[in-house]
Amino acid sequence: MDLPFSGQPIIPAAHNQKDMEKILELDLTYMVMLETHVAQLKSLVKYAQAAGKKVLLHADLVNGLKNDDYAIDFLCKEIHPDGIISTRGNAIMKAKQHKMLAIQRLFMIDSSAYNKGVALIQKVQPDCIELLPGIIPEQVQKMTQKLHIPVIAGGLIETQEQIDQVIASGAVAVTTSNKHLW
Repeated sequence: MDLPFSGQPIIPAAHNQKDMEKILELDLTYMVMLETHVAQLKSLVKYAQAAGKKVLLHADLVNGLKNDDYAIDFLCKEIHPDGIISTRGNAIMKAKQHKMLAIQRLFMIDSSAYNKGVALIQKVQPDCIELLPGIIPEQVQKMTQKLHIPVIAGGLIETQEQIDQVIASGAVAVTTSNKHLW
């Protein structure tokens, strides 16, 4: 699958409106929106999209919104991000029903998490996987070879060298809130 952001190796992630404003100045198309408030969400997404950005919304981090299928329905029908990121398989399946780019976020903390993550990915078949922490190129390579689903690396990435390593290991992009790497 050729993902729309495959040519953009770094996908900046905004923790707040100040971060978002800096991202809007960058010559990049895709961004991740983290830690938003449901009351501000629609205006922030429209603002970013009006500036030519494609917004990947982390659904689990929307303050004031319950993590259930109705929340994903609301996000897809009312907010209209360009993609949904979630740790929850049911959110990914619901986003896919809405023909939304669906990115499954997995935390690779130990072998049990890895095995459960593989089973979840095989069940929900997201469009992409975001692996955290993203500083483990061997795990990126292992996941891409095993599941044949594009992988984004995120979390704890602090240098261009780390970005280069995970891209070389098979990741299609890196998500980072580290402004120095944008």
